[in-house]
Amino acid sequence: MSDLPLPAAPSAFSRRNLAIAGGVVFFHVAALWALQSGLVRRAVEVFVPVMVTSEIITPPAPKVEAPPKPPEPAPAPRPVVQRKPIAPPPAPKLTAAPDPVPAPNAPTATTEPQPAPPPVSAPVAAAPAPVAPAPPPKVELPSSSADYLQNPKPAYPPASKRLGEQGKVVVRVLIGVDGTAQDAQLKTSSGYERLDQAALETVRKWRYVPGKRGGVAEAMWFDVPIHFVLE
Repeated sequence: MSDLPLPAAPSAFSRRNLAIAGGVVFFHVAALWALQSGLVRRAVEVFVPVMVTSEIITPPAPKVEAPPKPPEPAPAPRPVVQRKPIAPPPAPKLTAAPDPVPAPNAPTATTEPQPAPPPVSAPVAAAPAPVAPAPPPKVELPSSSADYLQNPKPAYPPASKRLGEQGKVVVRVLIGVDGTAQDAQLKTSSGYERLDQAALETVRKWRYVPGKRGGVAEAMWFDVPIHFVLE
């Protein structure tokens, strides 16, 4: 018996393996027991993650207060109207009704219709006073007797002197604004042709003061008398 070999002591490595194997077996045994007893389910329920929700809260808008209404003006006092007392209507007067049948021999009176009043005519507005027409412009006739003109006397025809011809000639002359004779016409004859021609030649050579209308020189016709008298 003494010759049998003794079993060798376990090494450190084998002990560690045994410990690991034992721990795994223990863990499995504990896990089975926990499943049966509901511990694992409770742990799962306990460790369920909680969802965190966030919400943005908007601050309330500031309240805007309406401005106070202006006070309404007080109503104006109504004027007090004093009513005049209404006078009662006058009492009707009692008049005796005339007898429709006149008494015999009673005087009767007749009423004559009154003439209608004359119609009242509306006042007629006074007509405006007529406007006086403007006075015509002043007319100044030409002249041939001014001293500064120095017009010579008409020449007496010698034949008329010998024959004793004399008389008055009126010549109508158109006098221009420059004082010269523009035209000459015989208006009244002396009865002698020589005297008439001498008068026409004379007035055509004379100078004149021109006629004026309203102070403005204007061409005008003018009668020039010429007298032929033997001395």
